[in-house]
Amino acid sequence: MIHPKTELRFVNSEIGYGVFATEFIPKGTILYVKDELEIKVSKAKFKRMDQTHRDIVEKFSYMDECGVRIVSWDHAKYINHRCDCNSMSTGYGFEIAIHDIAKDEEITDEYGLFNIPEPVQIDCQCLNCRKVLLPTDIDENYKRWDVLVQDAIEYIYHVEQPLWDVMDTVTRSEIMQFLSSQSDYRSVIHLKYDDHSANQNNVISGKRNSVEPVGVSCC
Repeated sequence: MIHPKTELRFVNSEIGYGVFATEFIPKGTILYVKDELEIKVSKAKFKRMDQTHRDIVEKFSYMDECGVRIVSWDHAKYINHRCDCNSMSTGYGFEIAIHDIAKDEEITDEYGLFNIPEPVQIDCQCLNCRKVLLPTDIDENYKRWDVLVQDAIEYIYHVEQPLWDVMDTVTRSEIMQFLSSQSDYRSVIHLKYDDHSANQNNVISGKRNSVEPVGVSCC
């Protein structure tokens, strides 16, 4: 489920549609959570699909750390990539605003965290555009991305979180434990699909003060 203060808009004939903020969204806001309505396509199910449905799933899904393709039921599936994105996936599975997002600004993501199976040519027209997304992007960039994500997570308890109650209880508990210094930070490398689950112990220590989200009960 995507943040309620967003909407789908046409960008241009080359890009198609994108997701835009309808109001100011501050850094640290949870922008997307994997809820119960998301469509989950396993590797086996994907192989059984005809080419038409495969193409649709390929276009509108991302692959999680278990190798399952997730197709969002709402307009979250239209979020575009930018190498200087303002939103990023976390090792906990949700996405967070890593910068303040102005009203009418497009919400953009880092596709390098989505387990792309092969190189994808891009031209996001930003100064640091990588020109091509690679399956190895997460290995090469996760430390830099962790800095951005961990910094944004510090703000979770200081801004309104409309999606907090939609998030599963396990993830909420993990975030609260990290922010109260009772557990280590979970790196974005955890999002990497690995048949042998070799990445589940990738953590980075971090200490935070114990506070609660604005307008959110943590009990």
